[in-house]
Amino acid sequence: MNFDANVVGFGLTIVFSFLIGLEVKTYNRHISTQKNSGFFGTTRTLTFIGVLGYIFYKIDPTFKLYISGFLGYTLLYALFYTHKLKEGKSSVLLYLVSLLIYSFGPLVVLFPLWMATFLFVVVIFVLNAKGMIERVSESTDTTEFETMGKMVLLSGVILPLLPDKQVSEFIPLSPFKIWMAVVIISAISYGGYIVQKYLFPNRGYFLTGLIGGLYSSTATTVVLAKKIASTGQNAVIDAGIVASTSMMYLRLIVVAAIFNASIAKLILLPFAVFAVIGFSISFIFLGNHKSKTKGVAFVDHNPLELGTALLFAFLFVVMMSLTTYVTEHYGLHGLQILSFITGLTDIDPFILSLLTGKYSVGETQIVAAILIAAGSNNLLKGIYTLWFAGAKMGVKSAISIILLGIGTISWALGSLS
Repeated sequence: MNFDANVVGFGLTIVFSFLIGLEVKTYNRHISTQKNSGFFGTTRTLTFIGVLGYIFYKIDPTFKLYISGFLGYTLLYALFYTHKLKEGKSSVLLYLVSLLIYSFGPLVVLFPLWMATFLFVVVIFVLNAKGMIERVSESTDTTEFETMGKMVLLSGVILPLLPDKQVSEFIPLSPFKIWMAVVIISAISYGGYIVQKYLFPNRGYFLTGLIGGLYSSTATTVVLAKKIASTGQNAVIDAGIVASTSMMYLRLIVVAAIFNASIAKLILLPFAVFAVIGFSISFIFLGNHKSKTKGVAFVDHNPLELGTALLFAFLFVVMMSLTTYVTEHYGLHGLQILSFITGLTDIDPFILSLLTGKYSVGETQIVAAILIAAGSNNLLKGIYTLWFAGAKMGVKSAISIILLGIGTISWALGSLS
């Protein structure tokens, strides 16, 4: 049975307007005792506003009558708002919500119905999220919004202006693709950072390691190793340290899948194997803990900071140029040595250069280089654990990470033999 489009549009306008009106009524009742309450109208009023928007547009599709209705309603609200300002009340939320309701009319006629439905869901969600929004606003550092704004500017405005042509024989990517890669990696790290800082602000040691591995397994290892030194050896902290390295393996699989699907298929098996081994060791440590653990504060730099992104871009270009030079002049053995050395630093720029560049070695050699870099990085984290936690207290988790590193490097060398 097919319904007339006008019937469907008019019916949806009434339903959405009425339901939002009920939500506004609930919201108004909730804040009616607050000083800044400045609402007027009822559920019926908001429903009629939606109906008027639909009728005005259908009568005159040129929007003249529709805009006149908008101006008339705005004037009415301005008179009401002036009166409320004298009483020290300044809320304009109802005015904004009513304008959205007024837009349902042309919206259901001119655009697919999912747009009006999506708008309805957003309005209901925001009205219900008052408490959550206040808590997030109070706990969020406002400078991070400024940082995000800068990155959005560089990504959405500057990125399209960058040339998409190769500018050097040693750098096989264009400036556009280089910065696009930086944006993607920063976004992945930012997701882990947000989860780490805001969604689980008072998490336990194991959860810290688990989530921290999505962001930076090295930084997480240092934080947890210091906790071992300050609180005494704890099996749960050991589990968190090993879990962060296990998550690193999974993170690298995702990064590889984004930038080079064929390489991702080749590293899937070894990285999945070592991730499973790492998680198994973590659960063994968890099974041995005897005391409850408190939360741990994880403090690190926002990966969307402009300086951090520019440094990553610089290291990315340097690693790509260096890898091109080494593979052309020293071949496979030079690449293996370079992989091991870079594993003792931040491996993301190097691995990203391997995934996106074009070199004189095959995929097998590139996979081996990624494995060696990841294994070498594990050796570094093992050293960090011993250094910050102490040779006695950090030995269990350090040995576990080092063994994972040795196993990863051995797998790489075995694949080349």
